[in-house]
Amino acid sequence: MAFLQIRLEGSKCIVGLGHIGLEVAKRLEAFDCIILYNSRKKNYLFHVCELATYSNVLVVRCTLTAKTHHMINKKVSLALGRDGVTVNVRCGAIIDEEEMVQCLVQREIKGAGLDVFENESEVLKVLFGLDNVVLSPHQADTTEDYFKDLSDLAVANLEAFFSNKPLLSEGVND
Repeated sequence: MAFLQIRLEGSKCIVGLGHIGLEVAKRLEAFDCIILYNSRKKNYLFHVCELATYSNVLVVRCTLTAKTHHMINKKVSLALGRDGVTVNVRCGAIIDEEEMVQCLVQREIKGAGLDVFENESEVLKVLFGLDNVVLSPHQADTTEDYFKDLSDLAVANLEAFFSNKPLLSEGVND
């Protein structure tokens, strides 16, 4: 059985550049990765498919909306290419899982690291047998520090709201 290995150093990576995506990007820069990104804000650069043609690692860190549902599809995977790896640590439905599985089985992409799944209660069985996939049980952000930071942010947002000040983090209305 082969083991999924890639060299991260010097890779070109796509990241959804929200708050957590920015933190991921900072860490990837330590490996001399070139950071390309797609964002719903005005600093949006390219369509994700175009970014995929210039990248070999796709880190999914964007919010699920009607626009991002199945945003990572076969076309994006093919643009990522045979040396491309998709990592999803945000929301399973952003990836069209069946199309990604086809690309993995046919070796049209090198691999995938999945912490979330399109249907978490019924993960596609084929994923468990693929040697080019690393699966984890939705644990990417399950740390004590994460929950403390999340609680602190919620309290700060409530204080800002009731003081008629701008929120520290905005909800998504897409």
